Amino acid sequence: MYYQLLFVQPGIKFVLPHLPPTLMNRRRAMFISLAGLMYPPVAAKAKADDSLSHLHRQIVQQAKALADSGTSSLRLLLPKGSEKNVQPIISRFAAETGIAVQIDVVPVNQVSVTVLIDKLSGSSNFDLALPATFELPELIEAGAIQPLDLFAARYQPEDFQTTSLYSVGDYYNGRLYGYQTDGDAYLMFFRKDWLNDKDEQARFADRHGVELALPQTWESLDLMMDYFNRPNEGRFGGALFRTPDFIVWEWWMRFHSKGYWPIDDDFQPRFESDAGVAALEDLIRATQSLHPHVYTDSLFENWRRFSKENIFCNIGWGGTQKFLNKPGSLVSNKIVHDVLPGGIIDGELMRVSHFNWGWNYTVSNQSNHAELAYLFSLFAVSPAISTFAVREAEGFFDPFRSEHYDDTAVQKSYSKAFLDVHRRSMLHAVPDFYVKGQAEYFDALRTNIIQAIQGEISSREAMHRASDHWRYTTQRLGEARQAKQWAFLKMQYPEICKRLLR
Repeated sequence: MYYQLLFVQPGIKFVLPHLPPTLMNRRRAMFISLAGLMYPPVAAKAKADDSLSHLHRQIVQQAKALADSGTSSLRLLLPKGSEKNVQPIISRFAAETGIAVQIDVVPVNQVSVTVLIDKLSGSSNFDLALPATFELPELIEAGAIQPLDLFAARYQPEDFQTTSLYSVGDYYNGRLYGYQTDGDAYLMFFRKDWLNDKDEQARFADRHGVELALPQTWESLDLMMDYFNRPNEGRFGGALFRTPDFIVWEWWMRFHSKGYWPIDDDFQPRFESDAGVAALEDLIRATQSLHPHVYTDSLFENWRRFSKENIFCNIGWGGTQKFLNKPGSLVSNKIVHDVLPGGIIDGELMRVSHFNWGWNYTVSNQSNHAELAYLFSLFAVSPAISTFAVREAEGFFDPFRSEHYDDTAVQKSYSKAFLDVHRRSMLHAVPDFYVKGQAEYFDALRTNIIQAIQGEISSREAMHRASDHWRYTTQRLGEARQAKQWAFLKMQYPEICKRLLR
């Protein structure tokens, strides 16, 4: 077990175990109660028996107390496209506290860069930021965002995370650095009318000897995409991404379905194994059944194409469903959803999802109003207030708390059928790769996977090159520290993965 020293006041130390969030919530109670004794009585911490549904009201009073001491506004850095989600939160916060929150909007891939520039230049241009969850380790290591443990000890109710379906990315090296605000679990979209077509069912059964039904494995998915791929008829098997931004996530899950951890306990890659090579070869074969524009379509172009053309299936998130479920959509009533396909391991089917994006409220280390910025973050992800954000059909925040799934406006934006699959996907999701150097590691994979798809190198050579680059990066960053974080991430995997993966 790893331990992290937390400094509450000069000369007084508390040791908080490095634990996964599920265990940390139980152990935090003692730390919270002790730390609470050392703070001034202003803005006392929420009691354990306070209802989470009223948490936002308590935060309002705590924020107003801070505002009375001189803070009147905050600045928030946002990714473009999230304004619709965040604006209702800002409006309510301002109306109830008198504290204005000004927003700065940058492209989705520029949030963390902007945060780093602010840190390196010694500026203080914003108090909070919403970086992608997988970018947090880099920002933490650079000292650009600050740990929130002490603020959480003071303000966060002990049962706050019990209704959060995914909080793994909030933690790094045993400390809290942000709050998840977007439930980005990967799942599948299928044309229900194609699956239910009696003629297609009969032809598929005659040809393959199996029933045409929702695929349980990647092998079955590939078979169905091949069957439905009829370019001469204007029909295509799938629209799964083949652009560099998204290609690694599919290969990553195909690899897991082979029954192996992608990395060993010493943080050495296992991509060169027969399983890693086979996962890539399967992906390359499946590519032949996809729409030809999957190599170039942007995210929104991908959604538009799937909504308008004859394509059997796609892979995506809640944002995909919001787009497909809009009034006037040609496919809104023709889609059935399912968790990602999996693989048979030692005679047992393993199917899990993958959480691979998300956005986190974080507090800048350059902020002069860190405590108030933290309170706004907690306000934004509280059950009642975050529901307003998730409701927004034009924004890309998806459900991430249990309370969201029972809200009628959220159900209207997504559909009840989708939300059932999404909730199951969130509860059984492989966590994203939260380590220092994540972008560099995945760049090595995506570059070589793309070259293999294009026929420039073999699958085995692609995995060899990616592994070499991976080992070089690990040697430079430090094997021990990476292995420590990987051990933490493995603890957060679904139970079936921990039981079956070798």
